[in-house]
Amino acid sequence: MTSGQRIILGIDPGTNILGYGVILVDKKSVHYVDMGVLDLRKEKDHFLKLSQIFERVGALIERYTPDDLAIEAPFYGKNVQSMLKLGRAQGAAIAAALHRQLPVFEYAPRKVKMAITGRGDASKEQVKLLMEKTLRMTLDAKFLDASDALAIAMCHYYQLTSPLTDTSTSKNWKSFIEAHPGRVKEGEKAEKK
Repeated sequence: MTSGQRIILGIDPGTNILGYGVILVDKKSVHYVDMGVLDLRKEKDHFLKLSQIFERVGALIERYTPDDLAIEAPFYGKNVQSMLKLGRAQGAAIAAALHRQLPVFEYAPRKVKMAITGRGDASKEQVKLLMEKTLRMTLDAKFLDASDALAIAMCHYYQLTSPLTDTSTSKNWKSFIEAHPGRVKEGEKAEKK
């Protein structure tokens, strides 16, 4: 991060359409940089799709040199095969980021919608409308996956700047207790030993 600026790449993973959105944040506001979709519908081989996701997300990272990659977590639906494919697409995008030592942050779809619209069950169109107002621009309705990716990037930005977010989140209970001794009752401490 240079001079208070941060570039965030948001990814809405998918094996047919993958949306991406790039924002730049500084001390004053959020700025739109780019957005788009990777259309993989013509490719029939699932493994070649994953290879393309890895390569093309890698190219986006090299082009925009983001500080963080924010990606939507797969959600459990009725179709397990669809969820598996979505998880693989997400994994290919995450691998591209990790290959370049780029920190990755994952957000559940409901959390993204809640951060942007205040409702966890908001539609893609509602998310798009709020993104247009926030970024003061018009987004093409045919790029709903890209506006979702912008929303994922914005959700990450809100997470970073929220006074309610503890950025020193502990990785395990022992370090949490050491970092937050006042949040654990004496009887509970004795049980942990």
